[in-house]
Amino acid sequence: MLIVTGATGRLGALIVDRLLERVPAERIGVSVRDAGKAAHLAERGVRVRAGDFTEPGGLAHAFEDAERILIISAAIRGEGAVAANRAAIDAAKAAGAGRILYTSHQAASPTSLFPPQRVHAATEEYLAQLGVPYTALRNGFYASALEQHAGAALATGTLAVPQDGPVSWTAHTDLAAAAVVALTDNGALDGVTPPLTATRTLDFADVAGILGDLTGRTINRVVVDDDEWVSRMIAGGVPRPAANFLLTMFTAARAGEFAVTDPTLERTIGRPAATVRDTLESFLRVR
Repeated sequence: MLIVTGATGRLGALIVDRLLERVPAERIGVSVRDAGKAAHLAERGVRVRAGDFTEPGGLAHAFEDAERILIISAAIRGEGAVAANRAAIDAAKAAGAGRILYTSHQAASPTSLFPPQRVHAATEEYLAQLGVPYTALRNGFYASALEQHAGAALATGTLAVPQDGPVSWTAHTDLAAAAVVALTDNGALDGVTPPLTATRTLDFADVAGILGDLTGRTINRVVVDDDEWVSRMIAGGVPRPAANFLLTMFTAARAGEFAVTDPTLERTIGRPAATVRDTLESFLRVR
């Protein structure tokens, strides 16, 4: 059985939908914190079981009969994320999975300025020590992160964020397609993958320009001082720890951590990767 965790999240849901196009539903299992939210998958014949990385005792049931398991990284910040990911990996090994797959990040590093990349680096290191075939999918930075900034820019006419740097913004749909290939073709992607990214890097000035082209409006890119931006976020209702965390994306970007592209994603999915323009067009259609 092919098991996907986090199947009700944005990436996990896309992965399961595409997996259903390639294999019979009875070969697919999902592990989710709230089984009720996956009732629609059960109706399609997918095995739905409750599983929570922070309560690893229940993962044995969720991972039962696993052939391969895709572990979508825990949506937790800090050291708790590493512990949760390790618990899921341990449970996958104990379940006898022939391959463990994990959603990592394009530039996972123990010295990254962006905390999630340090979590991914620690998780990759743990995976490599287990002696089980594994795949660490080094996903590009999710292009969907631009949506909240685009919404604010359209409301004000300015894209006002801290100094940034080039980022290879990558679509969830493409990363889901690559994950399905990795799950269904045991030799397609092995070990730590190259960065799974779109083919271009863009900064927020580029994003502002694309928004302007798509809407026929002038969207000005304004650089905001780091401390001022954090204060604005807090004034808007974002807790200080969350605002400080969000700032690290900009500090890592201007240090060049996300300024990488690689052809592996397009080769894996067999088509051109979606662009930022594609992502923003989709956002504008549904907003």
